[in-house]
This record gives sequence, structure tokens and C-alpha cells, in this order.
Amino acid sequence: MHARTAALAATTVAAGSSGYVVAAVLTDLAADHGVSAAAAGTTITAFALAYAVGSPLLAIATTRFGRRSVLVAALLVATVGNLGAALAPTLDLLLVARVVTACGAALATPAATAVAARLNPGRQARAMAVVTGGLTAATLLGVPAGRFVADQFGYRAAFVLTALLCAAAALVVRAAVPAVPPGPVVDVRQRLAPLADRPVQRLLAVSLLACLGTFSVYGYLGPVLGGSPSGGNLLAYGLGGVLGNAVGGVAADRWGPRPPLLVALGGCAVTMALLPWAVSGPGGAVLLFAWGALFWAFNPPLFAALVALDPDRANLLLALNASAIYAGIAGSGVLGGAVAPVVLPLVGAVITAGAVVLAATIRRPAPEIPAPRSPADDVPVRREVVG
Repeated sequence: MHARTAALAATTVAAGSSGYVVAAVLTDLAADHGVSAAAAGTTITAFALAYAVGSPLLAIATTRFGRRSVLVAALLVATVGNLGAALAPTLDLLLVARVVTACGAALATPAATAVAARLNPGRQARAMAVVTGGLTAATLLGVPAGRFVADQFGYRAAFVLTALLCAAAALVVRAAVPAVPPGPVVDVRQRLAPLADRPVQRLLAVSLLACLGTFSVYGYLGPVLGGSPSGGNLLAYGLGGVLGNAVGGVAADRWGPRPPLLVALGGCAVTMALLPWAVSGPGGAVLLFAWGALFWAFNPPLFAALVALDPDRANLLLALNASAIYAGIAGSGVLGGAVAPVVLPLVGAVITAGAVVLAATIRRPAPEIPAPRSPADDVPVRREVVG
């Protein structure tokens, strides 16, 4: 893969780390500000809501600007937001800083994915997978690194580290990514048009429920485990996520979206339900590895299912899916703070099981593909895709 695609992947690593870092320091953050874990969790909600709302709106607002310039600007906004979080003396100011960070991340990730597709004609899917894989890599690299730095220098240092990642990514993009002209203008009505489609609605709901279930537990992993999560446990989850993302893509190509989507989400629900019984020692790391692998394996088949619904509007569908994901993450901050940590994994498992049930109901026949025929034999053959 070209250096420019690797540079774009660095963008999503930095953006993903900006979003997930709070999970590594939630307990420390709450203690420093003298608030409960639930109150500290509002920083997760604020980030996710700003991302969900800001992603389509910021994309529309910046349509007329060159893509590289947008990427660099977005990463610099995220840098400022992370530095603001590191310096924030009160929880209110921390919330403001997280909203600023979210705006940068919400603009950077879709832009990086779109640029990867435009710069790699003929290899678009592979390039996009590498770039979006940066979000998974963030759980492997950025979050455990943030926990390690927090252990050494305090939790505020984790935000400083994330700011440095964003600034470094901006420099790499500026140096390695060529100038890319603006794309076509797409207004709000065009972006939201797919929401009227019932299968699209259901797939977006699957994303929302899956992320609500998993991130309500992941975001409050410290309270669930009875203390700040160890770097080893976070590393295990991240390693599983990287593997699951890769396997989910291969499985979707081989068997179609439906089987791997159902297996990944079903397995994710089971591993979450088991978390309270294997939270320490090697067993806990193994379970977190499996949880990360199964959760992140659901994304590639769901993306494939969305694209299969309407290839001509794939970019719009994936942008809406990003909003659904972060809407689920926003709700996870509220849910995780409202439910006792001892039962939170079970609640997350039940919600994820609901996503499995919903995914199993989604069917739509694909367009008819005429079979070889003679004038006397004109029978169409239908195939079925997830969606």
C-alpha cells in the first residue's frame, strides 16, 4: 500500500484514539474532578453526540474545499481539543474540549476514507479497509499507550499524547498526501434520502444497538473491572479488534454479509455476558481479546450489506452509518452511568442480542439477473443479499 494510504490510516488512528482515550482514564478523570463515574461518562456522550451530528453537517460545509486541506484542518482542530481536555480545570470545560475534539475527528475520518478511495482506483476497497482499520488500531495502540502514560504522569498526559498523535498525523498528511480537489456538492436532503429505505433503517439500527451495547461496557470498563483497566487488558482487546476487523472482511467476501454479521454480534453478546466471571488474570485478557475480535468483526460485513443495498449511494450510506455508530456511543455514556457496573455487561449483552435479532430479519432480493435463455425460455434468476 502506498505511503499516502498509510498516512491516511494515521489520520484514523489519531481520530480513533481521540474518541476512545476516555475509556482508559475514566476512573482517574472522575477522581480528579471529584465526580462519579457516571458524571465523568458524560464526556463520552458529549464526544459521541458531537460526532454523530457533526459528521454529515461538517462534510457538507467543507465540500468546496480541497480534501487534503480539510484533513489537515480537521486534525489540527482535534489537536486543540485534546490539549484543551488536558488543561481543563473543570468538568464543564472538559466537555467543551471533547466537543471540539469530536468535530475534528468527525471531519477527519470520513474525509480520509474518501481520499483513500479516490487515490486508489481499482483498489478502492482495500485502501478504504486500511484507512478504516486505523480506528481499530487506535484501540491497540492509542488507548493502551494512553493508559501507560496516565500511569506514569497522570491522566491529563493521556490527552497530551493524543494531541501529539493528531498533530503528527496532520504533518504526515501534509507531506505524503497529494492535493485532492473537492468532490461533488451533496446537500442535506440528498444525504438523508436513504433514511426512507426500510432495510437501511434496520441496518443503521443494528449499528446503533451494537455500539450502544458494547461501548456502554467498554466506556465503563474501569468500574466493571473494579478499578482502572490494565494496559494488558486494553492491549488484548485492541489485538482482538485488529484481528476481528481483518477476519470480518475476509468472511464477508467469502460467505456474504449475513453469516459473519450474525456470528460476530452473537459471539460479542456472549463474551460480554461472561465478563463478570473472568475479569482478572489470563482468563480476563483472553475474554477481552475475544470480545474485541467479535465486536470489530461485525463492521466489515455490515458495511458490505449497506453497499449492497445501493452501490451508487455507498458513500452516503456509510456516512449515515458513522452517525448511527456514534449515536450508539452517545447513548452508551448515559446507559453505562445509569446501570450498576456489576450488571452492566449483562445489559450490554442483551442489547447486542437485540441487534442480532434485528439483523436476522433484514432481507431484500437483489435486482434480477437474467439467466442464459432461449427465446422459448425466459426465466429470471433471483439472488438474495443482506439488507
